[in-house]
Amino acid sequence: MNPPKQDNGKSVLVVFTGPSGAGKSSIIEKLKQDYPDRIGFSVSHTTRSPRPGEQNGVEYHFVSEEKFKDMIEKNEFIEYANVHGRYYGTSLQAIDSVLNRGQLCVLDVDVQGCRSIRQRNMNAVIIFISPPSLSELESRLRCRKTESEADLRKRLEDAQGEMKTCEESNLYDLIIVNDVLDRAYNEARTFIAEYLSEERSKTKTLASDIKL
Repeated sequence: MNPPKQDNGKSVLVVFTGPSGAGKSSIIEKLKQDYPDRIGFSVSHTTRSPRPGEQNGVEYHFVSEEKFKDMIEKNEFIEYANVHGRYYGTSLQAIDSVLNRGQLCVLDVDVQGCRSIRQRNMNAVIIFISPPSLSELESRLRCRKTESEADLRKRLEDAQGEMKTCEESNLYDLIIVNDVLDRAYNEARTFIAEYLSEERSKTKTLASDIKL
């Protein structure tokens, strides 16, 4: 499948989605390491607590539920969702901060967020990262040791539903099965290669492209 072309000079967003533990963060991190000047990561907001080693403003902007709901009221998000009882959202300001540097903006959002992006008719490439199987996903989540048994079961239950969305037409531009990280990464990098060379010349920001 060919990725969508640039439309009227608007900046393209590259959106990664998929179940927790599928490998989205690992692929995004490798992209940032290989293309530090050309790729910028849009840091999402969340009401969940930081995991060990996570830094505010790096992995996420960690905010209170009150602050998050205030941002919703002020229409500051292009997408947001309640996932596992916690809020996650992508703000216009976070995306603009990347695009204003002339970088390709990469996002990590959940399936609900992808639907919101599609509904807004945004110029986005959406890539679904899938684990090879639910049993492999469970093994990865257990190795992380960041969730309680109840949370892990909830994530696996949600993962089943998320993987079924791959059957929906027009939601994803590419589906990658992450059985071997290097292979999955190379597939993602090849798919977005044309944007890596073009994005630096863009000056429009997302805020001027979207009518909320």
